[in-house]
Amino acid sequence: MRALPTAIPDVKVLVPDRHADDRGFLSETWNRRAFDAVGIPHEFVQDIHCLSVATGTLRGLHFQRPPYAQHKLIRVVRGAIMDVAVDLRRGSPTFARHVTVELSAEAWNQVFVPIGFAHGYCTMAPNTEVIYKVSDRYAPDREGGLLWNDPALGIDWPVSARNAAISDRDRHLPPLAELTDVFE
Repeated sequence: MRALPTAIPDVKVLVPDRHADDRGFLSETWNRRAFDAVGIPHEFVQDIHCLSVATGTLRGLHFQRPPYAQHKLIRVVRGAIMDVAVDLRRGSPTFARHVTVELSAEAWNQVFVPIGFAHGYCTMAPNTEVIYKVSDRYAPDREGGLLWNDPALGIDWPVSARNAAISDRDRHLPPLAELTDVFE
């Protein structure tokens, strides 16, 4: 397992080893000892598998508030996404900044997004499948979100607002200036 840095040090890109032969490959995408060794000593309690049919499907930017805040480990098993993590930790030197990572089945990479970040992604290929692990259960009364195309964030999404396939809920999330419950 290789850990690669990003512009925000707490967000890490991980590249699991793949052992291939003429039959295919084997890859260990999560292992407690390997993750401890790269500075990610967190447990995960739930896996989520998501299919997005259309290119330009946008999901996010989402987070869960304490006490059900979540670390996330995201990977793509088919297709490709532009993954985004926005720092919502008030007092952090990178507060309100974001990092983007292209994840794809071909690159066989994944990204770790810690508690305190809003997370989202946009598909860059049709029929993209994303699998992610979370460190705490989903609690609908503790979920929050941030407007995906808030100009204050300056995220260069690979799709325009007019062409994005996005849920009504995500389309009406608040901009950062109206978000009163960021992480302390």
